[in-house]
Amino acid sequence: MTPTRTAKTAAGKPVTLALLEDLFGPSSERPFALRLWDGTVDGPGVGHEPSFTLVLNRPGALRRMLLPPTDLTLGEAYLRDDFDVEGDLEKATELADVLAARLRSPAMLARLARRLRKLPADEVPEKSGDVTSGHLRGKLHSRKRDAAAVRSHYDVGNEFYALWLDGHMVYSCAYFETGEEDIDTAQEAKLDLICRKLRLEPGESLLDIGCGWGSLVLHAAERHGVRATGITLSERQATFARARISEAGLADRCHIEVRDYRDLPRGAVFDKVVSVGMFEHVGRARLPTYFSQAYRLTRPGGLFLNHGIVTLSSPPAPLRMLEGVMNFIPNTIASGHGYSKSIPQ
Repeated sequence: MTPTRTAKTAAGKPVTLALLEDLFGPSSERPFALRLWDGTVDGPGVGHEPSFTLVLNRPGALRRMLLPPTDLTLGEAYLRDDFDVEGDLEKATELADVLAARLRSPAMLARLARRLRKLPADEVPEKSGDVTSGHLRGKLHSRKRDAAAVRSHYDVGNEFYALWLDGHMVYSCAYFETGEEDIDTAQEAKLDLICRKLRLEPGESLLDIGCGWGSLVLHAAERHGVRATGITLSERQATFARARISEAGLADRCHIEVRDYRDLPRGAVFDKVVSVGMFEHVGRARLPTYFSQAYRLTRPGGLFLNHGIVTLSSPPAPLRMLEGVMNFIPNTIASGHGYSKSIPQ
């Protein structure tokens, strides 16, 4: 170990331990163990088996995880192997409540920021395939940039997504009515719930904005007898969806296009319009355009259903980010550690 690296290790260790105590309390009270880059293990008290281990692989891991305070920063730190989680991931998600309670304090937030800046920057060379190795270019949320963002995320291969999505290839939350359902049953229940909310009737026309691999288009046509059109910016998704439609014998009622939601023909009108998990990627400044388009595309008296993630309050940015880790880590591990990427907002 070089003198410089030895100094970083020595400097990073006490600050890291102090930060973690601020965030999660003394190690004797924590339900998880900590393993540092030098092999040091700090666990719960005697007689308490940790449910998982947080692994910090570098002296500056926490700095790279939490500064700047965004979920993208945290995600990239995970993909670069700055940190890992070993053990019960479901238990790890419970830390969100602990963090929420501790980070309500402005004094705590200020102390956290000061200590994070004391950690070494740990300049780590980018690896091939790193999420930051191919920066998007062009005006934010221009058609060209949005298409590039979507394709960089979804065109990694349908086989990859099939490894961890349900059999319907639904890439959004499922509906677990009792909590006992498997993922396939829960996703089918979610698709049917959407169709019921839209009050679909046989012969109606349906537009799915951001149709993904065509699961909702297929479900609506097969189970509710509608004529369904789906649009996506991913060529691979469109190819996959068209193949599924052909196999189901629904080519006369289902149509998939590679098209931006802003570029649908001026005269296009549908009885029902739906968008599932897409409007989060439109960009705040573009939301008026997005909803205006949805309004224009829905016939008078028709229905538009928008399904997306929203926040009902505005906690401090570090709190939003730290809560976000609980969602990011399990999804990234399930998707192959190193390839799941957030679409820039």
